[in-house]
Amino acid sequence: MSYITFDQVCKDYPAGDSVVHAADHVSFGIEKGELCVILGHSGAGKTTVLNLLGGMDRATSGRIAVGDRIVTDMNDRQLTEYRRLDVGFVFQFYNLMHNLTALENVELAQQVCPNALNPVQVMEQVGLGDRMNNFPAQLSGGEQQRVSIARALCKNPALLLCDEPTGALDSKTGEQVLELLTRLCRDYSTTVVIITHNASIAPLGNRIIRLKNGMVQEVTINEHPIRVEEIQW
Repeated sequence: MSYITFDQVCKDYPAGDSVVHAADHVSFGIEKGELCVILGHSGAGKTTVLNLLGGMDRATSGRIAVGDRIVTDMNDRQLTEYRRLDVGFVFQFYNLMHNLTALENVELAQQVCPNALNPVQVMEQVGLGDRMNNFPAQLSGGEQQRVSIARALCKNPALLLCDEPTGALDSKTGEQVLELLTRLCRDYSTTVVIITHNASIAPLGNRIIRLKNGMVQEVTINEHPIRVEEIQW
């Protein structure tokens, strides 16, 4: 049994007299410690799948399991605990608190997670040891994204979900962020799921899941992921 399992998962939204199938009988597995890339164009269902996996939305039908936990069986309180303790989120536009310093943004994880890592050490690990007391407005886009990753990592999550983490960055800065994510996966055995429309990123993954029109088109096991510096942007 895979660490993450989607089994015939559907997510439907009413649209007037019809129904939009944002996820249409989606099935796949992801192993623990993998870096998985979920690839697809806008409207393919990537964000829907990520929201379902992260417990931010509920499936219409089907089964989602993460480890020994059945996400689709959780009530609201259990989903809140799951998001708080088990999942780290990295968003395209950082979602930082602009009235807090970089370190204070990362320290927020300590307030919600009893097993949080040391925020100062995490900031140093993401290469921002000298930027801890800067506010987000004083940081570059790449630095803000690294603060976002540090905040997620500080929770000490088993699962790190990344929604277009390089979408707002130039290629050089995007490479730095991807290098950090691949290192976290390798060094900490964190399961990392990246959703993206950028096919150039896909060869980084141990597993590549291609979505189209809410359905899985292909799942590829990549025995030899490329290095970040080999990406052809």
